[in-house]
Amino acid sequence: MAEDRRTRRTRRALRDALVSLVLERGYAALTVDDITGRADIARATFYSHCRDKEDLFAQVAQDLLKELGERLQPAVAGSPVGFTGKPVLELFRHAEQERDLYRIILRGEGDGRPLRLFTDVFVERTTGEFRDRAERNDVRPRIDPELLARAWVGEQVAVLRWWLEHDVPPMPAEEVTRMLLDLAVHGRYWASGFDLPA
Repeated sequence: MAEDRRTRRTRRALRDALVSLVLERGYAALTVDDITGRADIARATFYSHCRDKEDLFAQVAQDLLKELGERLQPAVAGSPVGFTGKPVLELFRHAEQERDLYRIILRGEGDGRPLRLFTDVFVERTTGEFRDRAERNDVRPRIDPELLARAWVGEQVAVLRWWLEHDVPPMPAEEVTRMLLDLAVHGRYWASGFDLPA
């Protein structure tokens, strides 16, 4: 038990050191010595947890995705039809709590590898949810579910990055969610101000 707590503390210290240093200096300029110095741990301890800074960043991104998945599960499972906005709102709330980590991932730090991981996992889960939702409701998607998921995830990632890059978010998470829900339900044509063709 004590070992688990110590491991969690070390992993948290490494994560916090990585995030703060990337925001200060950028990822490319960082060394393992910089990270261990900021985290106040020995190099041997670092190497007992990860191979290099790339491995550390990948682990941090995977941990973030795991946390997000756990938070999204109840919101997704609670709606047979979908389009409630609850998963999007939960994403924005999680991002607000982990703002700095989301920012460095969404900016593409680390040669974009954590961003690709984040996007690919998000797309895979979303594709599965879109397919399951269509099956539950006995409907046939008009667009390939993977393409639909990639468009949806790309949209969420772009809006989320824009929202997080402001020191004060330009609007509350609930308002962004409402707009994205309207866009999902009514489409871009309607959102642009045009009446839907008869």
